[in-house]
Amino acid sequence: MGGLHPSYEYIKRALGSKINVVTANKDMLAEYGDKLVKLAKENNVSLKFEASVGGGIPVLKPLTESLEGNSIDSMYAILNGTTNFILSKMYNEGLSYDEVLKEAQELGFAEANPEADVEGYDAARKLSILSTLAYNRRVYWKDFYLEGISKIDMKDINYAKKMGCKIKLVGQSKKKNEKVSGFVRPVLVDNNSLLSQIDNEYNIVVLNGDSVGELSFVGKGAGKEPTGSAVYADVIDIFDNRIANIDQFTKEKIEVEKTINNKCQVLLRFKSPKKEEIISLINACIDEYDVIDDTDELAVMVYAESEYEINNILCLIKDKGYCKESRKILKIS
Repeated sequence: MGGLHPSYEYIKRALGSKINVVTANKDMLAEYGDKLVKLAKENNVSLKFEASVGGGIPVLKPLTESLEGNSIDSMYAILNGTTNFILSKMYNEGLSYDEVLKEAQELGFAEANPEADVEGYDAARKLSILSTLAYNRRVYWKDFYLEGISKIDMKDINYAKKMGCKIKLVGQSKKKNEKVSGFVRPVLVDNNSLLSQIDNEYNIVVLNGDSVGELSFVGKGAGKEPTGSAVYADVIDIFDNRIANIDQFTKEKIEVEKTINNKCQVLLRFKSPKKEEIISLINACIDEYDVIDDTDELAVMVYAESEYEINNILCLIKDKGYCKESRKILKIS
């Protein structure tokens, strides 16, 4: 059963009645995981939710058990099969967003109302569960910077191809000095990167631990059989009396920053007749940039000290009346 209600009430009642629970409901866990884990502990029963993140990919158990001796300081992931299917089709077949969304709905990859997928809510909820378990503090999904793929068009795809990149909806979080920075957003990734190889309904989670280094978990992120595999494993754990609960959900909430505070590359798009003025302003503020296109519109790859610097430039351009609306796509490596 998906959604928040009445799922929350049913599971709350079961745990309160000393019944073990297995669920794949990431919406409910991202919202009420702290209350439910606390209730499970109070009643000496188990709440299992491996299938809530990554479908058939076994990632939560390795994160909380096999990697317990590590300090996880960062992660990045492709966590939504619907958006990855759409972006893969747009890139590989040259189809528009609307065309691929319709196909995804016909194939059952997308809901009739696809908002939770295409606007990034689904991926953000999964990222919050992963981040909570990794950083041993409660990370709330609405605190992430959140941007979906509904505005991605073929110009974005063509610019990506021109730069030797693909566009992926990526969730990323990092912990440093008792703060977490995190986002779910469409980003540019190099064609030779691991993320660029993950197409269609496949998901990937990449964790960075202080002892093991970088670990990657790849597999089908959705579907009855992959999800059923994870649910079955949780049921077996309960039958074998492995009922330890995950304490991280009951820990204090941690502050989340939404912007990139280190050096970054960002593709900027401007629909404006004042291209020279915009270039002149960028030149005055930024040491390094590349003009990707200056025909129908202006597209510039900017190399900045932080995303704050990018946002300040965009505010200046808007304040001077050079361009009312602009677009930006972050590039990650």
